[in-house]
Amino acid sequence: MKSVVFEAPKQPVVKELPRPEIGENEVLIEMAAVGICHSDYELLDGRYIIPISYPVTPGHEWSGRIAALGKSAHGFEIGDRVTGECVVELPDALHHFGFSLDGAYSQYFKARPEWLHKLPDAVDNLTASLIEPFTCGYYAIKKAGGTDASQTVVVSGGGTIGLMAAAAAIGSGARTIVIDPIARRRDAAMKLGAEMTFDPTDGDLIAKVMAATDGVGADLVVEASGHDASLGVVFDLVREEGRIAMVGINIGRAITAQLGKIQSRNLTIVGCIGSPGVWPDAIKFLERTKLDLSPIRTHVFPLENALEALEQGRRADECIKVTITNKF
Repeated sequence: MKSVVFEAPKQPVVKELPRPEIGENEVLIEMAAVGICHSDYELLDGRYIIPISYPVTPGHEWSGRIAALGKSAHGFEIGDRVTGECVVELPDALHHFGFSLDGAYSQYFKARPEWLHKLPDAVDNLTASLIEPFTCGYYAIKKAGGTDASQTVVVSGGGTIGLMAAAAAIGSGARTIVIDPIARRRDAAMKLGAEMTFDPTDGDLIAKVMAATDGVGADLVVEASGHDASLGVVFDLVREEGRIAMVGINIGRAITAQLGKIQSRNLTIVGCIGSPGVWPDAIKFLERTKLDLSPIRTHVFPLENALEALEQGRRADECIKVTITNKF
């Protein structure tokens, strides 16, 4: 089988490997589609947030079908279409699938049934490979108290997770505004159903958000960029007694922000990472709302061209989500 292997930092290869042997409580999965995540580049560059050993096959945003079952692997049948969670548990410890365990950049890979979720017919394989990042955006909205058609949500940062948070807000009926300096991302937000977008480098962003919300501010702001400039103004985009979900990663840097506004404006701030406990609900949400996430997926490559896909994914101004596919 073909597999992408990061043999060492900055050394990706596509190579032929034996099909994995599965244990009695494991399943063999034939990959259908897998998304390239920003964290895959951190792995490739040798600076992921947990200790990693090489060689490793990446890939944690995936869809596929079950090709074989171990004798003790219950709850699924051969041919079931599935996706799976990123943070998974083994007897020794928690692991990150595609990081501390080999992942889905491969024609076949193994997993355990408790990590998996069946896919409804209404969610196709390409959309299903977006479920993992969608759950992160969905979790941010849910952890911050949810939203509905009576509210306005502002998402600061239109990368994959920001756009997924916007999609979750749009699917919930909320009036949604997305802020990002890259035109392609703003265009994708509009195609998802955002009411408007703003370029934060073009004029007074706070004034624009206030004008768009009748001088009140957003009911909920999702900070999904992690950029210093966004974190410096996020408290000025939300209404009195509003909510802010902090999703963007900004670890190890000190920035200037008026934290006193949290108290003086009676704000509720939640920090969000990952998507614990929401996968079944998020999948049902996608099935029932029929959200079209395809504007986020800008490039598709076959597995044999995975190295080209990885190069494309580094061009943030040209793409959002790059997807690798395997023909059944």
